[in-house]
Amino acid sequence: MSNTITSLTPHTGAEVRGIDLNEGVDAETRAALNRAFADHHVLVIRDQQFTPPQFIAAAQIFGELFQHDKREMHVPGYPQIYYVSNEQTVPGKRYISGETFHTDHSNHPAPPKATMLFPVSLPSHGGDTQYVNMHQAYDDLPEATKQRIEGLKAVHVYLSKYSPRELRPLSKDNARQVPPPGVHPLVRTHPENGRKALYLNPVRIEGIVGMQDEEALDLVNELMTHAIQKKYEYRHQWRYGDFVIWDNRSVIHKANPDYDMNERRYLYRLMLKGEPPV
Repeated sequence: MSNTITSLTPHTGAEVRGIDLNEGVDAETRAALNRAFADHHVLVIRDQQFTPPQFIAAAQIFGELFQHDKREMHVPGYPQIYYVSNEQTVPGKRYISGETFHTDHSNHPAPPKATMLFPVSLPSHGGDTQYVNMHQAYDDLPEATKQRIEGLKAVHVYLSKYSPRELRPLSKDNARQVPPPGVHPLVRTHPENGRKALYLNPVRIEGIVGMQDEEALDLVNELMTHAIQKKYEYRHQWRYGDFVIWDNRSVIHKANPDYDMNERRYLYRLMLKGEPPV
């Protein structure tokens, strides 16, 4: 069976069928998948079956693995693989990873270019992941706004004091390994597709160089309000067998806790090394 790549929306997301990543891919297929990834920003590769080592091997079709900050939260026996689970708790409440829009690990000097999830256990309904196309959001900005933000750089820390949500605290050992804050442009250019994109993360942005905090927060909020319009979104409804990879340089994303918390939601998660945003 030959593989097919089909757009899921006019602007974001493509579904890949007819390929078993466990069989390996030849150079031509690898190149086609990576081109589709740069063009569509989110790939949904259907009907996969992975053990942890197979998930690691499939991820490396797209690049080199990036180490998560929360190193203790890994799949037993596989420190490379982080997990996403609704069984996590913080004092007094259940903790749901990623329930506001963000891009992963933007506090790093060279944030991960991509993140991948593979479901092990899913609720019977809900738990979708939303993706917002930040290329298109940038393209649609008024010219005056583009000129205003060109050249501005934001300071990304592990957890901004202005974040709309808490993150799970890091252990002392993990905290020692977190790099200094990343200082990244509000507008970055994708190294493969050449398009400009807004680069925003309210969870981690703590300021904009040369601006008072209040002005910086107002600007970030203004840009986020524009970006998260439904017309820029692809909403993924999870199925077993979905291998989903998204481009942190092109989209922001969020998880939805809109399901029965008595049902388990557990996914394997990997990230890939990226480059400093420019």
